[in-house]
Amino acid sequence: VQVVESGGGLVQPGGSLRLACAASGSIFRILYMGWYRQAPGKQREMVATINSDDGTNYSGSVKGRFTISRDNAKSTVNLQMNSLKSEDTAVYYCNFYVQHHTNNLVNYWGQGIQVTVSS
Repeated sequence: VQVVESGGGLVQPGGSLRLACAASGSIFRILYMGWYRQAPGKQREMVATINSDDGTNYSGSVKGRFTISRDNAKSTVNLQMNSLKSEDTAVYYCNFYVQHHTNNLVNYWGQGIQVTVSS
């Protein structure tokens, strides 16, 4: 399974960015999709997750500003980020928790994409 992220970059405080992530390969079902981030000198933290029933969960620091969504048919997950702050600067990673046809459950990560919020 390959996981590819896109959409990062440099944005001014208060601006918006949209991240996208697509999984491809032999997948029976995607159980969970999510976005995580890691700032310099800090541990990786959960930003937002969405399950197969479209149930969502957000970090308190992004709730109300970020929106996660998924397209099951395309095996994609998106993160709309509004009202960005300098503290949102980090490398963002997407995550897929996948069930294969063998019933194996495997966690897949993207390579990471830089988001920088700065004037």
